[in-house]
Amino acid sequence: MDYGTYRGIYTIIMMLVFAGIIWWAYSKHSKKRFDDAANSILDDEDLDEKKSGDNAKQVQRDLEDKT
Repeated sequence: MDYGTYRGIYTIIMMLVFAGIIWWAYSKHSKKRFDDAANSILDDEDLDEKKSGDNAKQVQRDLEDKT
């Protein structure tokens, strides 16, 4: 086999890998996970506020315990 044959085999393998990635990205099984990832940026603010609220409640409890 010469260099051209290796390049042809490599090209076919890369085309199959590309087709596999496209199939995976657009499959119905991945849609929910991708939608959750896309909306996660919006959920982070809610989590930060919830954590802040939890921390504030803990600090308030600590202060009440000391008095």
